[in-house]
Amino acid sequence: MGSSIDIRARDGSGSFSGYLAVPASGSGPGLILAQEIFGVNANIRDIADYYAEEGYVVLAPDLFWRQQPRVELGYSPEDFAQAFGLYQGFDQDKGIEDIAAAIATLKGRPEVKGGIGVLGFCLGARLAYLAACRCPVDIAIGYYGMGIEQHLHEAEGIRGRLVLHFAGQDEYCPAEAREAIYRHFEHNDAAELYLYPGVDHAFARAGSPHYHKPSALMAHQRSVSALRRAIGPHYDLSALWDKHCEYEFDTRNVDDTMATMVAEPYVNHIPTMTGGVGYQQLYRFYKHHFVDNNPPDTKLTPISRTIGDTQIVDELIFSFTHSREIDWLLPGVAPTGRYVEIPLLAVVKFRGDKLYHEHIYWDQASLLVQVGLLDPTGLPVAGRETAAKLLDESLPSNTLMARWQQSEGKD
Repeated sequence: MGSSIDIRARDGSGSFSGYLAVPASGSGPGLILAQEIFGVNANIRDIADYYAEEGYVVLAPDLFWRQQPRVELGYSPEDFAQAFGLYQGFDQDKGIEDIAAAIATLKGRPEVKGGIGVLGFCLGARLAYLAACRCPVDIAIGYYGMGIEQHLHEAEGIRGRLVLHFAGQDEYCPAEAREAIYRHFEHNDAAELYLYPGVDHAFARAGSPHYHKPSALMAHQRSVSALRRAIGPHYDLSALWDKHCEYEFDTRNVDDTMATMVAEPYVNHIPTMTGGVGYQQLYRFYKHHFVDNNPPDTKLTPISRTIGDTQIVDELIFSFTHSREIDWLLPGVAPTGRYVEIPLLAVVKFRGDKLYHEHIYWDQASLLVQVGLLDPTGLPVAGRETAAKLLDESLPSNTLMARWQQSEGKD
């Protein structure tokens, strides 16, 4: 997605390279991506592309250029030894000056519309923090930074938002260092500090031995939410989701449906594990097993919608007559002709102005009861009553609890 550009150093000592990634829209707020000790390698470029997909114009400057231009290291023991040597020889103050030069370059780009943020990992996290202290940025985000506690005296220079992610088992930022940082920012409403218990340094780097996907996903959502609030961009996620559903259930157009999604999306219907990962598999799923697979009277009745910075959670009643085999919902089950109503929950994640994934939940037991495949007698399951009670909370509760009557009148 990206390209290499030149950045002129502020001290007149020359120029250095930076990897620039631009969103598909062609413009967006600016984001400086501060590298780890391994240089602007494939991982950093992937992260830059990732945030460009979120809607940002991302610039990852080569901060080791004064020692060795265009460093790109992997994660072998040999590479780590070389990276650590570069880190030891790194002039941090010059590095912040180079970030300031990258900020000025980014601000001068015609693609940049809006504010500027800085995002960094490991060494880059400390540099992001220091950039917030010394440079005109609207937001700084750091993942498992080391040495930040040694620079808390500079925090008074921060004018924008600060977001720091800490790993609970990180030897490079131990508990006493985190506690000092927490104490310093305890009453600062512009600072967001998050701890991820049980995970280690580099928990957000895919491929790392310490990679922990749940923590990485949570941290990314928090980071993008903070970026959205500080510098944008702002999208009408509700309208985007409504348009996607229109193509799925009303016009039933697979190509239009896929056009609302990122280049490599995925869908996971949790109870039946149906859907698809990646464009080709999801297109196949939509075309042959979903869009034209739903009964003619399929209806979605909205109950509630929660709209966040990066995702939507929809609460619905999903109703239909089981007049055909529904591959994604009741795979392998011949039509029963029965009418069904089930509560359904959709968690819909976006990247920028495109859908990234859908996690869809429903009560499969209630569905099986309604089509006659599960006898509810003696089981803690219900049929259409679950949908009815969602619409009318005054209907009886606890009807499946045999011991409910025993508690009546008790304190």
